[in-house]
Amino acid sequence: MTSGSCPPTVGDIVTEHLTGIVAASAQWLLTAFPAPADPFATMSAQWQAREAASVAARLRYPTDADDALLELCGPGGCTRLDWLSGADLSAAPAEAAPWRSWVDEVVVSWAAALLGDPVLATTAALAAGEPLDGPLVTPSASDLTAAALLRHPDLLAAVADLHRTELLRALAASPSPR
Repeated sequence: MTSGSCPPTVGDIVTEHLTGIVAASAQWLLTAFPAPADPFATMSAQWQAREAASVAARLRYPTDADDALLELCGPGGCTRLDWLSGADLSAAPAEAAPWRSWVDEVVVSWAAALLGDPVLATTAALAAGEPLDGPLVTPSASDLTAAALLRHPDLLAAVADLHRTELLRALAASPSPR
């Protein structure tokens, strides 16, 4: 059997599952805190939201067992987040956006906390083993402009504060980076 024809490993499957959670959680953030209509700004904001959701997911589900439980139980969806953010979705049936059921409230809350606090984002990226050269930790001036709503601490507060205590607890419990 060649390396190109090997069946996926459990680690590959876990990664694919978390990728869906990260994508849906980032999409929720972008829907709630949209970027300007400029396509370059939109791409920058998407990158920042995705990076924040990725760090949050790695902290939230650090082991294969955590990820397996997530796969078994599901992420929970975004109903509470919609209510909290004041989203009016009465005109959009759930079938119109199936990604919404893949949103993880804790991942969104932690990602919002990271987007609104650069020092916390750096600490979390280190704890999650993520690179420190992306726009979450080292945003350029154009990145900050593109994600003005997405990074505004006052706008993010209601969502970020939902699970901030658990995030701080997870960071305190994580091993120190080497």
